[in-house]
Amino acid sequence: MTLTHDDRAHDAAPATPPRPAGPSRRRFLGYLLAGTTLAVGVDLGRGASPAAAAVPSPPQVPELYDLEDLETHSALPTSALISITVDTAGRAHFAMPRMEVGQGITTAAAMIIAEELGVAVSAVDVTLAPARPELVFNQLTGGSNTMNSMFTPIRVAAAIARGALLRAAAIELGAAVSSLVAKDGVVTAPGGRTATYGALSVKAASATTTSVSVVLKDRSTFTVVGRPQNRVDAMDIVTGRKHFTTDLSVPDALPTMVCRPPTLNGSPRRIRNLAKVRAMPGVTDVVMVDTGVAVRAATFGQCIEAVRALRCDWNPGTVEGQSDDTVLATLKKAELPMAVPSVPVLAKQLDLRFEFMFRSSAALEPNCAIADVRSDRATVWAGLKAPIVAQAKIADALGLPQTAVTVNVVTGGGSFGHKLFGDGALEAAKISKAMGKPVKLMWHRCDEPREGRTHPMATSRIRATVLAGQVLTFEQRHTSVKTDFGHGLGERLTAMAAELPANLGGLSLSQSIFTLTQELPYNFGVVTQLLNEVDLPFNTGSMRNIYSPDVAAANELVVDQLAKLTGQDPLAFRLAFLKDARTRAVLQKVAQVGGWGRRMPAGTAQGIAIHKEYKGCTAVLVEIDCRPATVGRPIRDGVTGPRVTKAVIAVDAGLVVNPTGLEAQMMGGVNDGIALVLTSSNHLQDGHFLEGSWDNYFYTRQWNTPLDFQCIVMPSNGDVPGGAGEAGVPATVAATACAYARATGTVPTRFPVNHGTLSFTPKTFVPPVPPAPTDGLSYTY
Repeated sequence: MTLTHDDRAHDAAPATPPRPAGPSRRRFLGYLLAGTTLAVGVDLGRGASPAAAAVPSPPQVPELYDLEDLETHSALPTSALISITVDTAGRAHFAMPRMEVGQGITTAAAMIIAEELGVAVSAVDVTLAPARPELVFNQLTGGSNTMNSMFTPIRVAAAIARGALLRAAAIELGAAVSSLVAKDGVVTAPGGRTATYGALSVKAASATTTSVSVVLKDRSTFTVVGRPQNRVDAMDIVTGRKHFTTDLSVPDALPTMVCRPPTLNGSPRRIRNLAKVRAMPGVTDVVMVDTGVAVRAATFGQCIEAVRALRCDWNPGTVEGQSDDTVLATLKKAELPMAVPSVPVLAKQLDLRFEFMFRSSAALEPNCAIADVRSDRATVWAGLKAPIVAQAKIADALGLPQTAVTVNVVTGGGSFGHKLFGDGALEAAKISKAMGKPVKLMWHRCDEPREGRTHPMATSRIRATVLAGQVLTFEQRHTSVKTDFGHGLGERLTAMAAELPANLGGLSLSQSIFTLTQELPYNFGVVTQLLNEVDLPFNTGSMRNIYSPDVAAANELVVDQLAKLTGQDPLAFRLAFLKDARTRAVLQKVAQVGGWGRRMPAGTAQGIAIHKEYKGCTAVLVEIDCRPATVGRPIRDGVTGPRVTKAVIAVDAGLVVNPTGLEAQMMGGVNDGIALVLTSSNHLQDGHFLEGSWDNYFYTRQWNTPLDFQCIVMPSNGDVPGGAGEAGVPATVAATACAYARATGTVPTRFPVNHGTLSFTPKTFVPPVPPAPTDGLSYTY
């Protein structure tokens, strides 16, 4: 048989004495772990590249060291605790210490393992690891960091496994390792003798943990990574076989829901009709907890009936009497001053101020968790992106040592930052302890926008100075209700630091994350972007892309106005001032594909914008229709408004693992961005949010999605993937805002633009949930 470079055993060999200078750039260290079948681990601590800059310096921090660097380098020390095993059936198994919430990371991980191990993607099983405190910073799903931080560790582990299997095959088949061909889990020796990975897995196992070194496949030989791949769980999802938390069957864990207070973060004081509710059909338990009154019953429908029947007295909430206007007034008082004088000599100046309303970060799957709390231990199942922190908080709440609490991570139906917090898991554990029984907790849809996490209200002031066609200064002062980073970096220490009172730690973490993520990629002279947060008692969180959508919208609207001030086309102006070639390339691509500059009817317009983050960059071109015939379309119980009729996004996300998954992320990001500009927000009145469920909360609906959507994935750039999960949002928000300004002739300053119109009748607050629907399929099409 003729061997090709691609087929030859290329990488693994018993470890040689370490070279004094350390591993080469492509050579990595790892371990054959002791076991009965093949198990391997990695050690990137000794092979890691240093940070790009030990002390970040001007012009802007993210250009030298960003949040991706922080998360990736934080994860490296415990990468040795991540392992891959191969069983006797030849299947590879990997328990991923990140959470799948629909972003496709389990598919991408399976592809990486398949590539390096030389098997089909279908021969790889990727599951989700339970909370593992020993992983420290290595078990946080956030910041679009999973592929960036795990790409190399997974590759190294798979390569070590492949090397061990080939060495076992060499002995078994009586051939040199270099002469073997491995394909689809079968090793073939010269002369045709074969051995399967399954058969070799026991022979390749090590009796002791042994250090090995490995060289990874050359990128030019990739046959799986970079090729379109459908999700490995797609069939299970569309056929209903996929198990999410509420699909799990835990003995005696009955449906449980909570009757919540009428104002945000209120608490129960007294139940007036406890005996009556306990006697209702199916109801087994009714208990008070700090967040409300919990009801456990045979069905969720019976829970809803019981919640509606409860008559309670409530303690006041944390924002009694507050409204949009009062919070905005508080933010305005906290806005930091500008440094450049308001009347510079001979220069022209732009001063703009933008407002961004509260927005719900509820995912398609509501908060839910199963908890079984006993006197000496507890077990919890939930979708958790920071499971170590959740485990610690649950242990504290139950009075148990952390080692007595088992936290199982379950695939989630979306997140939007919601599942960085273990709100549902913590509440379920408290209820289970109070009832002394296992519970299957599910939040009602009304609970999500009213008591759940929100993207905080914010303002953004920008002052830019122009002289002789050059932008001399660009100042941004972003002022926000405090974003809760109580999850820290996924472990207990930074989580506790984030919970310290303002100015003792919590806001410092916020400002660090702002500094590590915000970048204005233009040559605009002196650029300053500062964050100031106000510590108000709302339930906030890192909604998709945290600060970037608001910051980008404000920036790019001002960039359009700077172009107008200097008499330039918005595209030409951006190209003239952009700093780096990658961002320029994606901008030119969307301009070309989207047909920038074409003549359009009055009331319609194009918008174009860029964003740079997560080791990559995006550019978006949209066309919007703001004409009365479109804005006034009759939509039953819905918000119509302007419609983005066309969206073109180009993304440079570094090395692309799965183009199909990347395109899906971009499509979701574009629709998310359109909603943030046009329709989606929470209205705060009298200490509570008016929205209840998705029929009140106007995420981009089918009738408002672009008729024409194109996603351009730029050729792989770099050796590792950049972030993708949030990358599609900011440039879309900015481009849509710019298009709206051009179509209407008025620069929008409050987002979403329809916030001033309440387009629904609020649902009841007492009882806190509406009746269960009885109209069946009446409104399906």
